[in-house]
Amino acid sequence: MTQEQIRTALLQVIDPEIGVNIVDLGLVYDVESKSDGWRIALTMTSPACPMGQSILDDVHAVIDASLAIGTSVDIDLVWEPPWEPAMMSDAAREALGWSDD
Repeated sequence: MTQEQIRTALLQVIDPEIGVNIVDLGLVYDVESKSDGWRIALTMTSPACPMGQSILDDVHAVIDASLAIGTSVDIDLVWEPPWEPAMMSDAAREALGWSDD
């Protein structure tokens, strides 16, 4: 798999409170190839996100289904830099009815 394929797979993970995928929300900070697999760094909209564990479970399920058996994946939940709405894609802004005006 490539980084782009991992990101494409992560489009399936929807934040259940917001109804937008975690890639377009800007929650996926990094997808890094390692010698034995992958490292995915992601965040939540806030440290108190009530759906954080559900989102992480969905990330694991999507990635496990996408990667070859035996491929290692480390999913790191990070808080720096803190997420902010400016990290959302134009598609997410449109879906949420947000504008920069």
